[in-house]
Amino acid sequence: MSDPQNPVAEPAEPAYKDRCFRSPAGIAGGVLLLALGAWLGIDAVIRGEGRTPWLALAGLLLAVPLVVAFTVRPAVYANDERLRVRNPFRTVTLPWASIATLRSGYSNEVLTTTGAKFQLWAIPVSLRGRKKAARRQSQAAASGDPTGGRPFLDPHAPPPRSTGDQSMDELRGLAEQHAADESAKGEPAVRWAYEIIAPSAAGAVLLAVLLAVT
Repeated sequence: MSDPQNPVAEPAEPAYKDRCFRSPAGIAGGVLLLALGAWLGIDAVIRGEGRTPWLALAGLLLAVPLVVAFTVRPAVYANDERLRVRNPFRTVTLPWASIATLRSGYSNEVLTTTGAKFQLWAIPVSLRGRKKAARRQSQAAASGDPTGGRPFLDPHAPPPRSTGDQSMDELRGLAEQHAADESAKGEPAVRWAYEIIAPSAAGAVLLAVLLAVT
């Protein structure tokens, strides 16, 4: 038992918990590609003859990191202090005060006060989702029913938007809320993902060597 006169301090909870934004479709596609590549690559290694197993291994060393980089790795983390963007080949940490704007066009991007621009790979733009949301709004306006024929919806709720646009709205709200906070000040920091770049580059070199001597 702990002494009531000298209580043991419990571990403190993190002051700011990250909110994570990712693309479920991208992750699912990446897992399927990795499973297919592993099946074909392992089959070539086991049953292949001559240089085929080595070519298969070099191809896997090149392809697997790239598939992971563009599908499973991308994520956006946000808390009360900063935005952390994990893109395929680098991770960018941006205190809210260093962000000028978050904009959406054919891609979702964050612009810093120094003019640098970073794409948010984890929050893709869905033109189909935007068209679907716009169609619902036009149908609701034409029918005079703010729920668009869906009585279970709150008629006072804001118009439906695509998932990507909703995520960007949330990030803009966090940026506006915390941009003036003392804890949200600082300079952007960029870290390259050498754990992705190095094995992929090694695989490319090995594959080029094997093809050259074949």
